[in-house]
Amino acid sequence: MFQIVGIVLLFVLVFGSYIISGGNMGVILHALPHELMAIGGAGVASFLIANSMPVIKATASGLGKVFSGPKWKASDYRDLLSLLFLLTKTMKSKGVIALESHIENPTESSIFTRFPKIMKDHFAIDFICDTLRMMTMNLEDPHQVEDAMEKQLDKHHHEALAPSHALQSLADALPALGIVAAVLGVIKTMGAITEPPEILGQMIGSALVGTFLGVFLAYGLVGPMATRLKEIVEEEGAFYRIIQSVLVAHLHGNAAQISVEIGRGSVPSGAQPSFLELEEALSNIPNEA
Repeated sequence: MFQIVGIVLLFVLVFGSYIISGGNMGVILHALPHELMAIGGAGVASFLIANSMPVIKATASGLGKVFSGPKWKASDYRDLLSLLFLLTKTMKSKGVIALESHIENPTESSIFTRFPKIMKDHFAIDFICDTLRMMTMNLEDPHQVEDAMEKQLDKHHHEALAPSHALQSLADALPALGIVAAVLGVIKTMGAITEPPEILGQMIGSALVGTFLGVFLAYGLVGPMATRLKEIVEEEGAFYRIIQSVLVAHLHGNAAQISVEIGRGSVPSGAQPSFLELEEALSNIPNEA
């Protein structure tokens, strides 16, 4: 919502100040299609050249996140802590054998299927199951499991940041592409040097629209979108860090309740449940779960 408000303010204030100061929008509107074709087309082409197809697809879907925000809400963090509580409690009270059926086939698990939104995140489910599987094989060395979790999280985070890096690279290129378009306009103007001053002035103004458009798109739209997307990826990455915190706490022998309380401390402040809210969520889990 704030992103849409920001875009509206950007256009209103920039072009409003230009009009109020006596600027002629006709010059900009006349040059806009050609300059946008040169700058936008070159920007898209360079983006395609610089990035792989997975990054291109992830960037396209990431643009939706710029406006919708992180996918994890406060209720999802409570669900995650509840899921981890059930898993660690089962492992603590019933042993490794009781947990195997859940981590080997989570789609049919009575524990995992209680949390359908988390089930849709394949990395979260795989991360939980793979870690628990390692714990069942190597319980005597918690540091080795913890190190493997850290490497897996670093790899996932690096890949998740690729779209924001791609957008930032595009933002960095747009001012230069604007200069390219402006230089082409100057070349066109120099080829018509015999024209009267009013014609030459309009041609030079049209050429300068290219420089303006490149800088405007870079610092007004694409750059801020890249920053926002990076911020969202960082916040969503906290969701997986909670998994690490809880399972590491469990590895070091803490009770299930203590482990999820340690994990609660890693929840982003805006979505963090209070101690009483988490306790209520855990107490509402049916006994048969």
